Parts: sequence; C-alpha cells; structure tokens
Amino acid sequence: MNKTTYRTHRLVTSAMLGAVASILMFFNFNVPLMPSFIKMDFSELPALLAAYSYGPVAGVTVCLVKNIVNLMSSSTGGVGELSNFMLGCMFVVPAGLVYKKFRSKKGAFAGAFLGAVSMAVFSVITNYYIVYPVYTAFMPMEVIMGMYQAILPSVNSLWQALIIFNMPFTFIKGVLNLLMCMFIYKPLSPLLKGRK
Repeated sequence: MNKTTYRTHRLVTSAMLGAVASILMFFNFNVPLMPSFIKMDFSELPALLAAYSYGPVAGVTVCLVKNIVNLMSSSTGGVGELSNFMLGCMFVVPAGLVYKKFRSKKGAFAGAFLGAVSMAVFSVITNYYIVYPVYTAFMPMEVIMGMYQAILPSVNSLWQALIIFNMPFTFIKGVLNLLMCMFIYKPLSPLLKGRK
C-alpha cells in the first residue's frame, strides 16, 4: 500500500470508528450505586482502536467526532460532551503513546491501563473545576449532592463525592474498554491497517 492509499484508508477508517463511537455513546445506561446523571458507555473503545492503529491523534479525533455528533442531542447543554471529550483524550493519548513505543500486547495493556488511571484522576479535577460549575446552570449543587447522599449519606462535599464515586467509576470504565479492546484488536488489526 503506497502512502496516498494508506492515508486515505486511515482517514476513512478513522471516520468509521468515529461513527461507531457516536452510536456507542448514544447507547449509554445507568449504573447501580451511581447518581442517575452519570452514565456508562463504551464509546472509548473505537477511539482506543484508532489510537493503537494510527497513533494518539487519531484517537483524539475519534473522541472529538463522537462528541460533536452527540452534541446535537445533548441534554446537558454540552457539558457532558465536554467532559467525555477531555476524559477520552486522557485515556487514548497515553495508550497511543505507550503503544507507539512498545508495540506488543504488554505495551498496549500498559498504555491503556495508564490511560485509565490518568482518566480517573483527571476526572476529579475537571469535574470539580469545570464540569460541575457549568452543570449547576442546569441542576443546583444541592440537588447534585443530594443524589450522592441518597446513595451514601456520609458524603458531605463535592471533593469527597468525586473521589468516592466518580474516580473509581471512571477507572472501571477505562479498564472495561481496555479489556474489550484486548479481545478484538488483533482480529481487527489487518482490517484497520489495510492488510489482508
């Protein structure tokens, strides 16, 4: 495959992964022991596939595409999409960078695991300073804290809620996407890279 054909293949495949990620993001669902406004989805999986196949920039592009598409039907005024984009980038960039340097199953696992940790830690900071302050335009902080306290009454601050609930949830979400990717990446790799 020459360079022009490869670039075209990469562009088309990245667009397809962005479309799949958009659909997966649409099929989100509630999780037990989490407030109802926090949803689980597996839309980082196509972004992770793109990061492994073409590098971290492709992974970020897939994250951007899926959030732009879902912005059109947003129920959070774009706050949820902004959060999803930032956290998705924190997941796929470390994964793509590590795998680019260590092209092995261990390298892929280590990169995405590092990404899951980064995404979980970063979620506390972005939620506290960016997402929740903006989200209070749609839902008062008292209501948000009430949802956390309905699950665990001893939670008495947003920091505490984010560390107890959001950080483990975000880490588990990253690990689930990583495990699914480990199962499907190798069979899909020839297709993603344009090899028969």
